Amino acid sequence: MALSSSPEQPQPLRTVVAATKDWVERLNPIWVEGQLIEIKRRSGITQFLTMRDTLAEVSVTLSTTLAVLDAAGPITEGTVVAAWVKPTVWSKSGGLTFECRELRPSGEGRLLAAIEQRKRMLQAEGLFDPARKQRLPFLPRRIGLITGAASAAERDVIENIARRWPAAIVEVRNTLVQGPAAVEQVIDALRALDAHPEVDVIIIARGGGSLEDLLAFSDESLARAVFACKTPVVSAIGHETDTPILDLVADLRASTPTDAAKRVVPDAAAEAANVAAAIGRVRQAVSTRVVSEQRRLEELRSRPVLLDPSASLTGHFERLDASRERLVRAINGRVREEHLGLSHTIERVRALSPRATLQRGYAILSDAEGGTVDRVAATAKGAKLTARLADGQLGLSVTKTELVEQP
Repeated sequence: MALSSSPEQPQPLRTVVAATKDWVERLNPIWVEGQLIEIKRRSGITQFLTMRDTLAEVSVTLSTTLAVLDAAGPITEGTVVAAWVKPTVWSKSGGLTFECRELRPSGEGRLLAAIEQRKRMLQAEGLFDPARKQRLPFLPRRIGLITGAASAAERDVIENIARRWPAAIVEVRNTLVQGPAAVEQVIDALRALDAHPEVDVIIIARGGGSLEDLLAFSDESLARAVFACKTPVVSAIGHETDTPILDLVADLRASTPTDAAKRVVPDAAAEAANVAAAIGRVRQAVSTRVVSEQRRLEELRSRPVLLDPSASLTGHFERLDASRERLVRAINGRVREEHLGLSHTIERVRALSPRATLQRGYAILSDAEGGTVDRVAATAKGAKLTARLADGQLGLSVTKTELVEQP
C-alpha cells in the first residue's frame, strides 16, 4: 500500500524505513556468487563481510554468524564464494544489508579451502613436523628423479646436476604430473626408488601451472607415501609462489627444479676450491706453528741456565758457604758461652765447697760416731774428737770445755 505524503503532511522517517524494510524482507533468500574483499571478525556472534561482484564494481555488506563463517572452512580475503543471502534493512540506520545464512567457497576458492582443510588435518597428525624430516646426504651415490617425460623440469634437474657434479648418477622415473592418474603413478615411482639400495635421495619435480594442474601434489595419499619414505625426498613443484602439500611433507622444499639440483649435489668447482683453500690454511698453520716453536726453542736455548747450566748453582754454592760460616760462628760462640758459664759455675761450686773452707785454715770436728761437732755442748771433757784439715785429719782429746756467750 502506497503511503500518501505532501510538504504539509510528510510521513515520519520511521514509517518510511519500516515500510521499506517490510517490502525488502518480502524477497526470498537467493544464492549469489562474489569475491570476499573484507572479513571483519569480531568477538561477538555477528560477523560482517564485504562481497564484490567478480566483474562489475558492485559490492554489498553481508552479516553472518560466527558459526556460518567457521563452517565455511579456512576462507580468506580474495576468496570467491557462493553465499545464500536474504536482503534486509537496518531500522536504526536505514542501511541495506544481506543476511548470509550459508557460505561456501566456489571455483578455485573451493579447491583452496579443501587443500587448506587437508593441510590442517595432516599437520595435526605431525606430517609437517620439522623434527621428523631427514637430512640430505652430502654426496648421494644415486639420485632418484620423478618427473614428466621429456619435460623442462627433467632437463633442468639433469643438466644442473651434471654441471655441478659430473660423476653423479640420476635414476629417472617418468610419470604423469597432472590429471587423475598422476597420483598413482608418482606413488608407484616413489616406492620403487625408495626400495632401490643405492638411491640416497629422491627428487619429485614439475614445472609451474595452475592450481588445478598442481592438484595431484596436494593429494593426501601422496603426502602419506612421502612421509613413509625412508629415503629423503626433495619437492620441486612449480615456482616459488606455488606451495602444494608435497612441499610441506617433503624433507626439503626447493623453489624450482633447478634449485633442487643445487640442493642434492655439491658444486665440484666450489668444493675443489674449498679443498685447495683448506690445504693452504693447513700448510700455513703448520708453517706458522713450526716457526713459532723454532723461535720458542731459540729463546729457551738463549737463557743463561741453558747456556751454562752450572751457573745456576753458583748462587746456591755462595749461599751454602755463607750459611756454613754463620753456622760455624754460631756454634763457636755458643761453645764459648757455655764454657764461660761452666767456668763460673765451677768457681761458685768451688767457693761453696768445704774443702775451700778448710784451705783457709778451718777444721771440721767429728765425734767418735762420725757426727759433726759444731757446739761446745755437743762434746765433753775427755771426749775423743777427729779434726779434719785441708791436707788430712788429727785425733784430739778434749781437755777443757768453755762456753762463750754470744754478744
